[in-house]
Amino acid sequence: MQRISASFLPPIPLDTDSGTPMHRQLSDWFRHAIVDGQLRPGQRVPSSRSLAGELKISRIPVLGAYEQLYAEGYLETFVGAGTCVARSIPEETVQPANMKSRHAPLQIPEHRVARRISQRAALMREPAQSWLDSQGAFRIGLPALEHFPTGAWSKLVNRHARKPSIDMMVYGDPMGHPPLREAIAEYLNTVRAVRCDASQILMTTGSQQGLQICAHVLLDPGERAWVEEPGYPGARQALMTVGAKLIPVPVDHEGLNVAEGIRRGRSARAVYVTPSHQFPLGTAMSAARRMQLLNWAMRSGAWIIEDDYDSEFRFGGGPIASLQGLDADGRVIYVGTFSKVVFPALRLGYVVVPKDLVPAFFDARNAVDTFSSTLYQAVMNDFIREGHFARHIRRMRMLYLERRTALLEAIHKCMGDRLEVVGAEAGMQLTALLPPGVDDVAVSIKAGHHGVSARPLSLCYANPPGRGGLILGYSGASVREIQDGVRKLRMCI
Repeated sequence: MQRISASFLPPIPLDTDSGTPMHRQLSDWFRHAIVDGQLRPGQRVPSSRSLAGELKISRIPVLGAYEQLYAEGYLETFVGAGTCVARSIPEETVQPANMKSRHAPLQIPEHRVARRISQRAALMREPAQSWLDSQGAFRIGLPALEHFPTGAWSKLVNRHARKPSIDMMVYGDPMGHPPLREAIAEYLNTVRAVRCDASQILMTTGSQQGLQICAHVLLDPGERAWVEEPGYPGARQALMTVGAKLIPVPVDHEGLNVAEGIRRGRSARAVYVTPSHQFPLGTAMSAARRMQLLNWAMRSGAWIIEDDYDSEFRFGGGPIASLQGLDADGRVIYVGTFSKVVFPALRLGYVVVPKDLVPAFFDARNAVDTFSSTLYQAVMNDFIREGHFARHIRRMRMLYLERRTALLEAIHKCMGDRLEVVGAEAGMQLTALLPPGVDDVAVSIKAGHHGVSARPLSLCYANPPGRGGLILGYSGASVREIQDGVRKLRMCI
């Protein structure tokens, strides 16, 4: 490329009242001028002295701007020729200034090479969810944040953040902070009848990452996996992104219909199930179905992914023991989270891994994002060890019982027999079936416009259901918000 002779520069706008330093204004202008094609590769630019004189400013900011542009490769110098736009910039990457504006949105030319994305990315796409835009009544999975013991939590955070140890600042163990893993193992053994020790606990950034890691470790593309119908959309998404072929298995009053699952997919490689509190219908899997599922998994060599997302909150009788605690063959991978009990932004979950799978899960966790924040793991360990966690669960169980009762009473008072409530014995949400023929997505969108977040039940099905419904979270709404939300739902329905 031959050097282009010097030419007049377009006006350089400088704002002396701007908070942006003069040298940065200059370097930004040159950078854009080169990219926009106002200055061509090889074209000479004024010397620092000349440009400073022309702009009537000190030479120092011009030297600073040129130095930055040299370092970034936009300018270069030649002996006896002064400063030029770098000749290494390809001509085809710059466009004449009249062809584009730096202030206009970037338009992708149609003649460019196809901007292809993977099929996996397409599977991750979710439908528009206007009902999630509202933080009002009935947002599912949202705890009563206003009742969280922020004072105790803040003290624990300050304890570790004020003078962090070297161990807390370096790269952590992909399996998680050892003291927290020990505390979780003790908690699960005592409260959830999970049989494990600390070496089997894998910390994650939430249950969704746990499900994703399970899918990557357990399934190859094309292998079949059972999912509950209806079921948790996030689980379907995690399984589909690894190329699994999903087999919807119906759920009834006893939970997953194992016999139907065997009929539809006897050779399935994995099963996703929520046995303690089925999402979204709220049923608990019967003992007979649990034994049937475990026996089939043992005979067929299938893996069972047990999602125990909110089992701490049960109102009708004592807590239901985990499926993992009944497993005698190491076929169950147990997934839990602190998002529902503590607060969602904590981003801490865990997976209980069979001992022989620990190396594979270790490698998968390390490949995803290495490890979770050690600071918050240390804080969570103290939160459990010092009794705050157990006290908070007890308080929330009573509060959620009060809010569930308020929701049931409001539905009965405002809508009578128009809504059929299911799954109200546990958890943080219930499902209300709409009258036949009512479009639950349309109702949800309309409710979202009124500040009410009601998730449509139909989105939890792989195939369109015979009857729509709304999933109503009550844990994060006050009694007044619940009552107001039900009145708005009545208008929408």
